[in-house]
Amino acid sequence: MPSASCDTLLDDIEDIVSQEDSKPQDRHFARKYVVPKVRKRNTQTDLQEENSPPSDSTIPGIQKIWIRTWGCSHNNSDGEYMAGQLAAYGYKITENASDADLWLLNSCTVKNPAEDHFRNSIKKAQEENKKVVLAGCVPQAQPRQDYLKGLSIIGVQQIDRVVEVVEETIKGHSVRLLGQKKDNGKRLGGARLDLPKIRKNPLIEIISINTGCLNACTYCKTKHARGNLASYPIDELVDRAKQSFQEGVCEIWLTSEDTGAYGRDIGTDLPTLLWNLVEVIPEGAMLRLGMTNPPYILEHLEEMAKILNHPRVYAFLHIPVQSASDSVLMDMKREYCMADFKRVVDFLKEKKVFPQEMMSSLVPGITIATDIICGFPGETEQDFQETVKLVEEYRFPSLFINQFYPRPGTPAAKMEQVPAQVKKQRTKDLSRIFHSYNPYDHKIGERQQVLVTEESFDSKFYVAHNRFYEQVLVPKNPPFMGKMVEVDIYESGKHFMKGQPVSDARVYTPSISKPLAKGEVSGLTQIEI
Repeated sequence: MPSASCDTLLDDIEDIVSQEDSKPQDRHFARKYVVPKVRKRNTQTDLQEENSPPSDSTIPGIQKIWIRTWGCSHNNSDGEYMAGQLAAYGYKITENASDADLWLLNSCTVKNPAEDHFRNSIKKAQEENKKVVLAGCVPQAQPRQDYLKGLSIIGVQQIDRVVEVVEETIKGHSVRLLGQKKDNGKRLGGARLDLPKIRKNPLIEIISINTGCLNACTYCKTKHARGNLASYPIDELVDRAKQSFQEGVCEIWLTSEDTGAYGRDIGTDLPTLLWNLVEVIPEGAMLRLGMTNPPYILEHLEEMAKILNHPRVYAFLHIPVQSASDSVLMDMKREYCMADFKRVVDFLKEKKVFPQEMMSSLVPGITIATDIICGFPGETEQDFQETVKLVEEYRFPSLFINQFYPRPGTPAAKMEQVPAQVKKQRTKDLSRIFHSYNPYDHKIGERQQVLVTEESFDSKFYVAHNRFYEQVLVPKNPPFMGKMVEVDIYESGKHFMKGQPVSDARVYTPSISKPLAKGEVSGLTQIEI
């Protein structure tokens, strides 16, 4: 078997692992057949030394690993899968970075600040003499950047091989797996969905339904990493949902770079997937649909409205508009105009008069979340004012405002840029308008059913969501966690409401089994460790 020094950069892990060598998972499941040689121990010290390898040991499978993830829910799902596989193999996942032997840094390439944090974390790891494995969209999109040289990389479609990469990195090798998953030449959605994972929140399962997209937005770096659309089959997604509910999950998030494009590469569509999924959701559990771009939701508007009216689906839709100027949208290559976006929102929110036969498909009270980029190249003051008018008209309760950052290698980076001070001012102006209204004041006094799934950042409340995926803070009563609770709304803020549980109301348990403990590995119920 060829050797590799610490300074050797290998294109693929197969360069040091031959076909004849057993793979990590094979060695892991063969452990129960290993008969240790018995020798006489003279002292307790001997026993302690044998059971506790030295801290600088290079034996794989015993080290502590710290995982940091930036970015979207798709990236978070990838991080959960990598943590699960490493823990299942024997590595200890730690929340203490300084205590870890290896840092697994799972990056986001959407904006410059996210990559800056990633780069700074690499530098800090090196200063602290930590082993490093890089993951996510930054190294996948630009693996030859100077600050990535000599470091191990696991590609976004290779996360099922994270154990191998970590193993070799622990030994001192630098390996890179950046290839695409294919079946008979056809690109797949990614790694298997039934891999072990550690959910950040045991009550919430994040399912990536597809990777990549069909667009070519001029500002987007993620396309360079995730590529073109590749969807998972419906049966695999339904099976993953079933497994999640069997492990105590009460809320599912569907995610991807564009959920609306799901299935166009495999002869199906998003509504068909959703109708299959709602059949396996237990009563009281909920499904949240991830981001969808306007062009694809337009094709299924009436059917999507019916699904969003389903009692086990949140009446919530994230539709990024990015700009209210058709001129800017054209430069962005967004493939829709302002009228398309408004048609989607108006139809779902009943803002306009539609034919009577469509009225049953509308979604009263639906939450529309959107994104806006301020200062895109070529954006004039008139273009920006059109965006301001859109926000003032629709008063979006959830609005993600982003200052434009030119990402290397994208067409938008080569365009004439809006001055930095103008971009900053427009971002501030739009943020001020967004914070000038309170979207939930009119809901004070309402009685709502809410699903409790997590603790607030300040640890003073539990966080729940109502039918419209609006955040409701409730008292920290442990029996409420993971339950559907009836509350009376008595206070509202910009991003939340506060609810008082109704004294005589029934607390409903949507889970069909007890949730896994925090840090427990999902998917190992049938595996003997």
